[in-house]
Amino acid sequence: MTLRQGQSGLSRLLVGGESGLAAHQRRLGAVPKLSRPQLLSVLAEAGLRGRGGAGFPAARKMASVMGDKPVVVANGAEGEPLSRKDAALITRAPHLVLDGLDLAASAVSAERIYLYLPAQAVQGMRRALDERRKAGICGREPMIVEAPERFIAGEESALVRRIEGGPALPRDRVMLTVESGVRRKPTLVNNVETLAHIALIARFGPAWFRSVGDPQNPGTMLVTLSGAVIEQGVVEVATNVTVAELIGRCGATDPLTVQAALVGGYHGTWVPASEFDSVPVSGLGIVHALGARECGLARTAQIAGYLAEQSAGQCGPCRIGLPRLVHLLDRLVLDPADHAGVPEIHRLLDLVGGRGACRHPDGATRMIRSALETFGPAHRAGGQ
Repeated sequence: MTLRQGQSGLSRLLVGGESGLAAHQRRLGAVPKLSRPQLLSVLAEAGLRGRGGAGFPAARKMASVMGDKPVVVANGAEGEPLSRKDAALITRAPHLVLDGLDLAASAVSAERIYLYLPAQAVQGMRRALDERRKAGICGREPMIVEAPERFIAGEESALVRRIEGGPALPRDRVMLTVESGVRRKPTLVNNVETLAHIALIARFGPAWFRSVGDPQNPGTMLVTLSGAVIEQGVVEVATNVTVAELIGRCGATDPLTVQAALVGGYHGTWVPASEFDSVPVSGLGIVHALGARECGLARTAQIAGYLAEQSAGQCGPCRIGLPRLVHLLDRLVLDPADHAGVPEIHRLLDLVGGRGACRHPDGATRMIRSALETFGPAHRAGGQ
């Protein structure tokens, strides 16, 4: 279910009920033509940060892509089980994404443009591209590459390998590039929500964008809310809204109802309800509320098991470390009074984190470590 418009109090990205080109142009008009310096200037002034998770400044990322015939990729893959924001945006505002993609491609003089999308989004995006083609507003048409339904498939280096024709698996990287024959092309990858914001900033300017949200990370953002709340789905909020405000708006303010939340998804962190007031949604994208009667460590063990199965299996931390952590977490869930395995869990967390061939083990260990901090004391008390 997607939250009804108006509940968030802001409707920039998901405004309107029609996704077609005619309705899009009636609402927003044509996207302005901006030179590379003009676009970089307005994005820098706006303070837009990427909405794909890393939060890197969009202007700086775009400015770093220089050289011979760059490649631009719109990343709409959502392997994260708790996220639906990109799917909602692609479905409801495909032309806003394509406007931003056109602007980015023009700014870096892209030779090739790609849309990296899950299977269920491909047909709708093809319709949107066909509308633009018939209207004569489509420049260099992007190629669509289907993203596998796998957790790590949306990671930037995995995306690039997939576009090159290989498996959607992460790799070590010095500079993100797409292979072309024997040469590598400089590559700009932006999340689809980032591109949609670029299209709005080009139309309405930096001051408009900065009029809401956290001054350090201004604007609005899409958040997928799930778990122990009445209203679940995708909501657009200002970046300075706290987790407490978001959950409160959606029908779960009683601490007896929600004990904690997983913020940022399976590679995120657990936050106890007592800290909701001090945690802004800025940069999170996912808030999953845990009910008061649920076992936080059991939910963590379940997620850790999924992450172990979804790893690329390219290095020891994923092949050996993550399964071992899952085994120890399962033992702790089965017998909360048995704390013998807790020191070993902490030892393995130190060994696995920061030593993988990609960031997957880092995200998994961060989530597990936060679970021990959030739920460990309650389990120790319960086992005494």
